[in-house]
Amino acid sequence: MILPRIGDSKVLESRETDDGTTIRRRRVGGDGRRFTTYERIEVPQLKVRKSSGKREIFDRDKLLTSVKRSVGKFMESELEVEDVVDKVVGLLRERNDEEVDSQQIGDTVLEVLANRNEVAYVRFASVFLRFKTLDDFEQILREQKRKKA
Repeated sequence: MILPRIGDSKVLESRETDDGTTIRRRRVGGDGRRFTTYERIEVPQLKVRKSSGKREIFDRDKLLTSVKRSVGKFMESELEVEDVVDKVVGLLRERNDEEVDSQQIGDTVLEVLANRNEVAYVRFASVFLRFKTLDDFEQILREQKRKKA
């Protein structure tokens, strides 16, 4: 399959995504074939400081997998999980730091989940905070009830 060249194409339609970070352009090539291109705002790569001291590039997909695994089916849909991750990434980027602790990422997930879904919050907390006893669950439940009151 031969891919069309952008230089030989004309824009038929441009649309901004809901979050305002991407422009979708529908194009037609010189040969009449239509295709879509996406323009995204390029932001500096966020780095993560692990508890071991190791540093790595922030991986949104890794965070998404972690949240999905820990909240189970307590979110309404996969789109809701995506929305939680988008909110977390947005909050992390608002800090304007080039590097964040893995602890900060987990705390931010908890902050977002606390306002979205209580059961998902407790499930994520149990994984992130490494609950070992029922007392751990009871403590986090007491804290959540106190915050709501």
